[in-house]
Amino acid sequence: MEKNECLNRLSVCNKICYAVGGAPYQITGCALGFFLQIYLLDVAQLDPFYASIILFVGRAWDAITDPTVGFLVSRSPWTRFGRMLPWIVLSTPLAVLSYFLIWYVPPFEDGKVIWYLFFYCIFQTLQTCFHVPYSALTMFISSEQKERDSATAYRMTVEVLGTVLGTAIQGQIVGMANAPCLPGPGDIIANLSNSSKLLNNSEPVISLEHTKAAYMIASGVICLIYVLCAIVLFFGVREQKESSSRPRSEPMGFFQGIKLVMGHGPYAKLVMVFLFTSLGFMLLEGNFALFCSSTLGFRNDFQNILLVIMLSATLAIPFWQWFLSRFGKKTAVCVGSLSVIPFMILVVCVKSNLIVTYIVSFAAGVGVAAAFLLPWSMLPDVVDDFQVQNPDSTGHEALFYSFYVFFTKFASGISLGISTLSLDFAGYISRGCTQPAAVDLTLKLLVSAAPVALILIGLVILYWYPIDEERRQGNRKLLQEQRDNEADSETDSTELAIV
Repeated sequence: MEKNECLNRLSVCNKICYAVGGAPYQITGCALGFFLQIYLLDVAQLDPFYASIILFVGRAWDAITDPTVGFLVSRSPWTRFGRMLPWIVLSTPLAVLSYFLIWYVPPFEDGKVIWYLFFYCIFQTLQTCFHVPYSALTMFISSEQKERDSATAYRMTVEVLGTVLGTAIQGQIVGMANAPCLPGPGDIIANLSNSSKLLNNSEPVISLEHTKAAYMIASGVICLIYVLCAIVLFFGVREQKESSSRPRSEPMGFFQGIKLVMGHGPYAKLVMVFLFTSLGFMLLEGNFALFCSSTLGFRNDFQNILLVIMLSATLAIPFWQWFLSRFGKKTAVCVGSLSVIPFMILVVCVKSNLIVTYIVSFAAGVGVAAAFLLPWSMLPDVVDDFQVQNPDSTGHEALFYSFYVFFTKFASGISLGISTLSLDFAGYISRGCTQPAAVDLTLKLLVSAAPVALILIGLVILYWYPIDEERRQGNRKLLQEQRDNEADSETDSTELAIV
């Protein structure tokens, strides 16, 4: 047993290289999540209705590709590089190209909606070909649960650093070339008294073309980081073949796979928990930039506020890792999700104040860290529970991960589509210095009331989640006994063959 543990132990270098592979998904996802909506509305200057279609269809398509890719990965053969790593390497070049073209404003108007919809969907497909195998790779870097949990903690730390990096690159580069807002009739009347100040203003004028160029520079930097991370992952991680001596289960059909994973009760409950909590955080993420710039009036500071949230989340990751090891994962989810609710309420109740907003954002980041760490830390427990209850059914790890991502992404597509469409109904003015009262009220609902309600629903479902620390440790012992018995059986067979 000690020999097996030694063989399955991962070095710090292995864990770091594995963790680096999670950065591209978070960097691009953070840039798209925080900035794509405001980019489509204020830079590409699309109608909010068409922007909502792009956001919804892109996310819905992304959701559909997850179980499809998971199904294909589960059927893919073992190669000299493994079963997951070839998917990651081959998808990277085209993913980078399509991501760059999302942030390019084409020189025509009629096909602009098709342009963004096409490249958004293509990127999401290729990103899925990277992320689903990468997520399932957790089960193949080591058969030891302790080592997988440790590697997951490394991964979550790097992924949150990735969100900081994505927010910093996109926010700071774009923030330096933020085109001024367009005053409406009311703004012009209100500013007549300040006309002499405006005439004497010697600051350089930033045009919309400067903003477009800034978005492209930011996307180019992110593309370079994406490629470097894929290279580090490929050369720094060795994918292990399944330790089980049993042959993998026969490949099954797509809908049969859905029935298999969703028929496992703990998995279905866990998916529902994070479906609602993730939906709440995605509503906050997708609309917070507009809320800061339009409702709070921090048009030149919103990128710094987003950066504070992500920095706070990064600093809080070690705390949550300690908390879940001390009090259990289920308790950590509950406490982490509840901790962010007071600050969601406070940010819309307090009168617009930049210092207070920074303080609230820093505190909210602690709860955001829990949302990053805990889902991916709990998924291996569910897969282990399934393997204990179904010892003859093997090789389905990619299905569990892909269907989890499917439900969360589909929900996020609905949330982004509905939220952008609701801004259209409220009368959102593209690049407007001020927005109608209905738009301000809509944004407050989207970043506070709706996320709070969704998080509370998720926590109610969490109450019925059956895998506690006792069951988790019991599963670990049973799986270890199975591996030891299989290893003994292999040794006996080898000795017999030699005789």
